[in-house]
Amino acid sequence: MKTPTVQIIGPGKAGLSFYLALQSVGWDVLEPYGKASKLKDLDSNADFILITTPDKEIPIVAKALNKTKAVIIHTSGATQLDSLLPHKRRASLHPLVSMPEAEIGKERLLDDAWFAIDGDPDAERIVDALGGNTFRVTDDNRSVYHAAACIASNHLIVLMAQVQRLCMKIDIPFQSFLNLSSSTLAGLDDLNPAEALTGPAARGDEETLKSHLKSLPVKERHLYQCLAQGAKDLATQSIINESENI
Repeated sequence: MKTPTVQIIGPGKAGLSFYLALQSVGWDVLEPYGKASKLKDLDSNADFILITTPDKEIPIVAKALNKTKAVIIHTSGATQLDSLLPHKRRASLHPLVSMPEAEIGKERLLDDAWFAIDGDPDAERIVDALGGNTFRVTDDNRSVYHAAACIASNHLIVLMAQVQRLCMKIDIPFQSFLNLSSSTLAGLDDLNPAEALTGPAARGDEETLKSHLKSLPVKERHLYQCLAQGAKDLATQSIINESENI
């Protein structure tokens, strides 16, 4: 069977992560195209063209490509399939992993990763080669999906940045809280979020919540208040669900 050929457009963190990952599983991955490359000179014999540029550049790249038999794929979580028009064979393939740099991205793409896909079914061959898992996200649901992905990754980093600032304020090790966070997330393998929730908000301890808020620097209070309210809402819903099951 012929080894698939992939042309990547966009040699950033995501593009180079895919480049290294697909190379490592034996695919023929051509040198990534950057801004200085002429898209009209692109190899028309590639089986897949993977667009890993910033979202706003995806339709520009797609329109600049010559007509091809390749499957044109973008790796954006938020961009719709129509951005790849006028090409008939088009797909989206968004990896649910963060890729802060190429080597780390490569390892994460190869580590039982999940991919949100839509469009041409041949795009799944890339996921199969990487040993990953798939679920389908259509254009109608793409914005909600991408919001969830941002909350699970980007917003989590924002939360941990707040923890780090508070650790620095009272001179205690940030690493100890990373261990706490890791064990909390691991618990979600067996419990749903409402069941896994602990702490003062879960038990309705308003005095402790007020004490926390009072102790925090003013600029740290808004985020804490929002999350504490979210925790209280989750705890309340859990109680309602339990009562309905009695």
